[in-house]
Amino acid sequence: MPIVLFSYLNPLLRYGLERLAQAARAAGVDGVLVTDLPPEEADEWLAIARAAELDTIFLASPTSPDERLMRIAEASRGFVYAISRTGVTGEREALSSDAKPLLGRLRALTREPLALGFGISTAEQVRAAAAVADGVVVGSAIVRFVEEHPTVDLVAFVKALRSGLA
Repeated sequence: MPIVLFSYLNPLLRYGLERLAQAARAAGVDGVLVTDLPPEEADEWLAIARAAELDTIFLASPTSPDERLMRIAEASRGFVYAISRTGVTGEREALSSDAKPLLGRLRALTREPLALGFGISTAEQVRAAAAVADGVVVGSAIVRFVEEHPTVDLVAFVKALRSGLA
C-alpha cells in the first residue's frame, strides 16, 4: 500500500527539503502532498522529490481556473487530490455537487488517478465519491473518530466507511 506524507511547507523547510526527501524515501514513503505549496512555486521541491523518486501530489479545487488545473495536472505524480468543495476540510452532510464537474475537468488534463476528499465522512459519501473518483480520502472522519473514541478499535470504523465500496 502506498504511503503519502501530508504536510505544510514550513516543517519541511525547517527539516531541509533534500534531507526530508532522502529520509522519506528511506522510510518507504512513496509520495508527498505539501498542502500549502502551489505548483507555481514548487520547482525546487519537484526537482528534489523526483531525484528521490517521490511522487508529489497537488490539490485541485472546484474554483481553480483551467490554466491552474493544467499546471496541477502536469506537476502531480501518483495522483491528483481533488477537493470536493470550497472551504476548509471537515465532515459534511452530503458530497458537494462541485465534485463531479471538477473531476471531469481534471480527467481531460491528466491520466493520473484522481482522489476525492474534503468532508467525506460516511459510507454513503464514500460510495458517492468512489462512483466518480479513483480514490477517496476520509481524513477528517478518522481524526474525529479517534478524538471521540480513543479506546475504540479504529479498524471497525474504517471498515464501516469502506462498506460504501461494496
